[in-house]
Amino acid sequence: MMDVLEVYERPYDPIKPVVCFDEKSVPLRGITRAPQPMRPGRIARHDSEYTREGTANAFITVEPQGNHREATVTAKRKKGDFAREMQRMADEVYPRAEKIVMVLDNLNTHFEKSFYDTFSSAEAARLMGRFEFHHTPKHASWLNMAEIEIGVYARQCLRQGIDSREKLARETHAWAWRRNEEGAGIHWQFTREKAKEKFNL
Repeated sequence: MMDVLEVYERPYDPIKPVVCFDEKSVPLRGITRAPQPMRPGRIARHDSEYTREGTANAFITVEPQGNHREATVTAKRKKGDFAREMQRMADEVYPRAEKIVMVLDNLNTHFEKSFYDTFSSAEAARLMGRFEFHHTPKHASWLNMAEIEIGVYARQCLRQGIDSREKLARETHAWAWRRNEEGAGIHWQFTREKAKEKFNL
């Protein structure tokens, strides 16, 4: 825990950005009856029944001090999907960073093996050299600020009916773009000092 909190207390450095990463499984649901629009004296009506159209995965990455987030929709969240998203972070989102300080949980795909199982040894080693990984403790994924961003994503983007991965990708991209345009950040207040007081450390 203290390791992650120490990372959050580092001064902002665009050459070594602190970035939080997590994923969310999203159920795809189709509507069975067209909603009735709002009319004078009556609110809009939506049928509660829906059809199941499978699931998709959303990778959410947030740089709290830089007020920036990225969101990518994939069919699955297997180790190859994770490794390719990290490759995108390194080469497209943070190409000038000397080191990307990445906070993430202990999901079994979030480790070095995913890189070596997906890419050549040379590419895997190159990517591993670009990252400094910090894993949250077991049962303490709440320390990952990406979970806060996923909560915002769920409220602002996922309450509407989304019935396909293509539509989810469009809506997710638009949501991330709006948040970035607004300069939305995360004001983290749980410090190492507060942790020592709370847990008698």
